[in-house]
Amino acid sequence: MKIAAVFVASIIFSVAAGAADVPTFNKHIAPLLYQHCATCHRPGEVAPFSLLTYEDAAKRAKLIASAAERRFMPPWKPEPGYGKFANERRLTDDQIALIRAWAENGAPEGDPGDKPPLPAFTDGWQAGKPDQILAMPSSFAVASSGHDLFRCFLLPLNLDRDVYVSGTEFRPGNRRIVHHALVYVDTTGAARARAGRDGGYPCFGGPGVPGVNLIGGWVPGTVAQPPSNEFSRFVPKGSDVVVQIHYHPSGKPESDQSSVGLIFSGPPKRGRTGAMVIGGRLDIAPGDPHYVVKGQLVLPRDVELSGISPHAHYLGKEMKVTAYLPDGTSIPLIWIKDWDFNWQGTYQYEKPIGLPKDTRIELEYIFDNSENNPRNPSHPPVRVKWGEQSTDEMALAFLVVLLPTPDDADAFGRQIVIQYFEAFLYEGMSIDDLPFEIASPQRERLLQALRFFDRNGNGILDSDERKALLRIFGGNN
Repeated sequence: MKIAAVFVASIIFSVAAGAADVPTFNKHIAPLLYQHCATCHRPGEVAPFSLLTYEDAAKRAKLIASAAERRFMPPWKPEPGYGKFANERRLTDDQIALIRAWAENGAPEGDPGDKPPLPAFTDGWQAGKPDQILAMPSSFAVASSGHDLFRCFLLPLNLDRDVYVSGTEFRPGNRRIVHHALVYVDTTGAARARAGRDGGYPCFGGPGVPGVNLIGGWVPGTVAQPPSNEFSRFVPKGSDVVVQIHYHPSGKPESDQSSVGLIFSGPPKRGRTGAMVIGGRLDIAPGDPHYVVKGQLVLPRDVELSGISPHAHYLGKEMKVTAYLPDGTSIPLIWIKDWDFNWQGTYQYEKPIGLPKDTRIELEYIFDNSENNPRNPSHPPVRVKWGEQSTDEMALAFLVVLLPTPDDADAFGRQIVIQYFEAFLYEGMSIDDLPFEIASPQRERLLQALRFFDRNGNGILDSDERKALLRIFGGNN
């Protein structure tokens, strides 16, 4: 009898201990959902359902666990160990195992006293009151179903004076359908000419016109950065703002009227500019499942790297960017193993990375132009080259670099122009292939040189013309 009693007691103790080890919503799961998911999975946001309450989460427990295990959600593409980024949404393996254990054990709610407070979200302008608010002139209608839409909208500044912009905040008008947005400033009037009377035009992957500069962006979950007088941007009078918005149908007819807020300040104290690492010649044969493109940028002076944004279209599969320092060491900057055009973003480093002069930043991108690529826009696959359209491709890594003064930033921009020449000037290149993504005024310098050396006026740099240009500008090829 004593042996039986001990045996029964041990079983009861084991069951009780096992129950105590089962994760609960209130103590274990809610903190994860509130931190990593609630910015999108709450009423009125882009996600199709809310995850703020136990009832919302419990009925989807196995779905949540499956999405987390596949790393489909929360959407965070960079691999760990390749750059330490601010506001990282990536779940750890232990956190994913915790969600799975909760789902497999019936998704218990747990002690109400363990539940954390609901996260607070700012409904108004997050970065402070704007000095100027630019709204879309009218609502834009999005059908209930069909393909995603990419559209650019012209927002005239109508300023009679030059200004310095220290803060840019995009505010989606309808979070259920706005997937992401990019904000540009156009000093050339090109977007105004293209927009016409309706104030917008279709565009894909960028602003659709040359000579514009990126000044901001938004994806679900973005926390607007406070204005920085150190790095304000000069915007001349007569400029326009261009917003490219990616719309995703919600299942019912919707409309959107988004806006942009600008905060003005004095001239910048430090320099901030953009640069690109550009992949080499891109010519992907139909059916090729593993097409590799490489490119590099050598830094002409010491910089701090504060952010990076890889870019490709639908055939992109994997991308890696690495910095090789003059002393022989290397710094991994970013690695995305499962590229998805719909979840591209700009990733800000937790702390800027110091990179000395002569650092070589290399990219290696892999493209899949086979039938097995579910994102391939062409069936059957077709030959794909460099271009702006959804059926074209690109291999770019945008860099945000910081320098001691604005003059240093201007000099840096001038110094890297020759490397853009070398990246694109392969024999037979069309001048029209020069990507819109190269910022003004760098792009204008490139175009002027290209047209000058196109001696026969055929719009293509032939072998002799290319050699002459690189000889004059000091290129290495």
